[in-house]
Amino acid sequence: MTNNQNKIEKLISNLCPGGVTFFVLGELCNSLKKETLKTGELFANGHYPVINSGRSWYGRYDEYNNDGNAIIIAARGEYAGFINYIDEKFWAGGLCYPYRSKNENKVKTKFIFYYLKDKQEFIRETLVARGSIPAINKSDIDKFKIPVPPLAIQEEIVKILDNFTELEAELEAELEAELEARKNQYEYYRKNLLTFNSSVQYFNLSDVCLKISAGGDLPDKLLKGQRFPTEEFPYPIYSNGSEEKALYGFTDIYRIDNEAVTISARGTIGYHAVREAKFTPIVRLLVLVPDTKVTTSKFLNYILDITEIGHSGGSIPQLTVPNVKKIKIPVPSLAEQERIVAILDKFDALVNDISIGLPAELKARRQQYEYYRNKLLTFKEYVG
Repeated sequence: MTNNQNKIEKLISNLCPGGVTFFVLGELCNSLKKETLKTGELFANGHYPVINSGRSWYGRYDEYNNDGNAIIIAARGEYAGFINYIDEKFWAGGLCYPYRSKNENKVKTKFIFYYLKDKQEFIRETLVARGSIPAINKSDIDKFKIPVPPLAIQEEIVKILDNFTELEAELEAELEAELEARKNQYEYYRKNLLTFNSSVQYFNLSDVCLKISAGGDLPDKLLKGQRFPTEEFPYPIYSNGSEEKALYGFTDIYRIDNEAVTISARGTIGYHAVREAKFTPIVRLLVLVPDTKVTTSKFLNYILDITEIGHSGGSIPQLTVPNVKKIKIPVPSLAEQERIVAILDKFDALVNDISIGLPAELKARRQQYEYYRNKLLTFKEYVG
């Protein structure tokens, strides 16, 4: 990329040494046709892709309302402000803003796309209104300023980024394939390591845990006016939910003073994780404190990965303490448990830990691409 940067710098030095003029998006682009389709009107094998307010295709349809070479900005919903480029005939739905350059001999649509994509997070942070449904106003995005360097510079940048994007996609595909292979390998080893012969006894969870209990209500005094994570208090509060959502806040007292396994009783039913000692569980969360003379929290957590966890029926499915107490698990010797946990921990770190292994490499590739894209698309504004 360094040689490409040098080439761009030379072009800028020769063609626009004093900087480049910025124009607002609404001056540079025409707004394209869009029209809402009902979900029932979409076809799995339709001829043309339909794009709306998501990051990917909404579906397919047998008609199109736009030709390719277009920029698509999601208008509403979770991905409001997300920017796509499409280079084929397509149908633009009602929840997006499609654009194309008014004059390709002045500014390339693809160049505008790359510039907007580089500023995507800034656009989402500053222009998207975060109400009950996130949304971005067309009048605001129309005012977003775009640099317009000479056409030769635009074309060279688009060429570089197209090539880099293609290479990046190939590398990511290879890494993702490798990651998928590692995941499959991990699943294979986990299944085999946690499958035991008849010499290993099975016990109810109630037989291998010192305590199985449900989280309680959260007294006001625990929060002291703060419901979100803070460094003021040392002990975490957990509720149901996946790892990102399970942390409810922090407190200055705790209810569970042992390392334990928690299981979501509602919502993400059955989601389980190891929790370090000294934490407070609240409603919709069950806590299993293992008898360390019999089993460990980590082994218990791994064995639950391959154990069917039933739940009570009714209008709102839920997991109860009696349900959990009856779950049967194999219990090999502690030495065998430790051996299994050591192997699975290594696989788990390789596959899942974002700070090491293949996920980190994927993240580094993306960051490298974004860094060079930003370098290529940073211009001094001409004042005169």
